[in-house]
Amino acid sequence: MDETRESAAAAAGAPIGTMEFAAVLSAHAARVEDELARLLPAEGGGAGEAELCAAMRYATLGGGKRLRAFLAMEVGRLCGVPEARAARAGAAVECLHAYSLVHDDMPCMDDDALRRGKPTVHVKWSEATAVLAGDGLQAMAFEILADPATHPSGDVRARLCLRLAQASGAAGMVGGQALDLGAEAAAVPLDAAGVKRLQLLKTGALIEVAAEMGAILGEVPEATVAHIRAYARALGEAFQIADDLLDVTGSEAETGKAVGKDAGAGKATFVDILGIEGARARAGELVREAAAELAFLGPQARHLESAARFTVERRS
Repeated sequence: MDETRESAAAAAGAPIGTMEFAAVLSAHAARVEDELARLLPAEGGGAGEAELCAAMRYATLGGGKRLRAFLAMEVGRLCGVPEARAARAGAAVECLHAYSLVHDDMPCMDDDALRRGKPTVHVKWSEATAVLAGDGLQAMAFEILADPATHPSGDVRARLCLRLAQASGAAGMVGGQALDLGAEAAAVPLDAAGVKRLQLLKTGALIEVAAEMGAILGEVPEATVAHIRAYARALGEAFQIADDLLDVTGSEAETGKAVGKDAGAGKATFVDILGIEGARARAGELVREAAAELAFLGPQARHLESAARFTVERRS
């Protein structure tokens, strides 16, 4: 799409193209990257402390699409949230996400040696350092949200912390990882309902709460929060289906991590259940569902609608 067509699409409120959206996503990523670089601990102190701080920064900075931070910041923008506050929420959810990746990559979990094209934390340092770096990043997420700089209202800060805890704990991301490991140990592939629940918890919960944070910061009516939550839930499911497709059809060079691991581990995915074309069709349905939840916002929600399409068109 050339510049004239892009301007016309924006004026009409139409979703923008993949390349154009990638530029929008990149701009949000740069803003939250600056925030993370400022908030994460400096690489100082004694030998052990310096290693911990270096590992935390290594795991968090310089990589990733920052989709979760984008959702927090873009929803925040739509809800009238100052950019500085929305960027802090985005940084918090990225710290939580980074912690989950550090721990998931360890030998006792998914046993991955590569993440975003770089050695994983336990490979670069040690398993002990990886555990501590993940723990530090998890604590950092809640420290950011609980700080008055995120919002002057203690009630709002408490709600942010509560929702992130719920989304990342046993009833969310951690519970999803436990389901995943349990199914792998039992060597019994999950059915469609089981796969959907696993993915809703393991991947979807954090994506959903990231978008919800922007609405919480804006103190908007609960009906608006419900629409944003439903949008992000559909987007999260589409995102995981796209990841499953990349594990089958992508390459290590594209994804920055090993591919084909789900099949090798005997894990069931929607690609197994629906086939490649069926999974692609389902992802398309979810994009349309996500867009429908944004209809009440009108043209101003075009970046969020484009985000849903981007999740299924990406190659990394």
